[in-house]
Amino acid sequence: MDSMQRAKLAARGKTARLRIGMMPVNSHDLRPYWATFRTQHPYCELRLRHASFVDPFGVLRRGEADILVTWLPVEEPDLTVGPTLFAELRLLTVAADHELAGRSAVSVEDIAHFCHSQASPVPDYWEDTFVPFQTPRGYTIERGPLVTNMDELLSFVSISEIVNVLPAHSTRYFSRPDIAWLPITNLRPLAFGLVWRAEAENDLIRAFARVVTDLGPLPSRL
Repeated sequence: MDSMQRAKLAARGKTARLRIGMMPVNSHDLRPYWATFRTQHPYCELRLRHASFVDPFGVLRRGEADILVTWLPVEEPDLTVGPTLFAELRLLTVAADHELAGRSAVSVEDIAHFCHSQASPVPDYWEDTFVPFQTPRGYTIERGPLVTNMDELLSFVSISEIVNVLPAHSTRYFSRPDIAWLPITNLRPLAFGLVWRAEAENDLIRAFARVVTDLGPLPSRL
């Protein structure tokens, strides 16, 4: 943090800053963690920012965020994985007039009949956790167009160029009349937790991790 940033913080009665990058979009659901940290550390500015699923860990490695909230597992030798914030079901997004749209639910095997989006560069194991490369019966889940943001992704879904798996909270933040959401019967809930760069760990990072540990993960919800 440079001297000008420190001066601006001091003018607001702050002496430190903790920057959290959000991969999921449900920051509103996570208010108990934000509020508790702010109460316990009133001198620290807590700054929340969107983190892209393209080059997901780059914000940590470039020093643009102190903590990343992302899905697990994360198996990077330079990153530390902290406590879990929540775990939730995944849904399949399809166009409202898609052939699957009238179903009450789908299986992973159903997804293999349609293209899914791809994001690059991301670690294979991390992508496979979110959407497996193969179904339990061995069918390949094909990747289609490269997407870089949610608007682009949902546009591809809305014209049936792709179907896409998303965490369940997305229904509350990306509701659209041209998109249908279907439960996936045989994918386990996806966990989201804290990750930070091991070499950059400091008292504020540890303090926020303690808040999450003390409050525990959010209750499951659709």
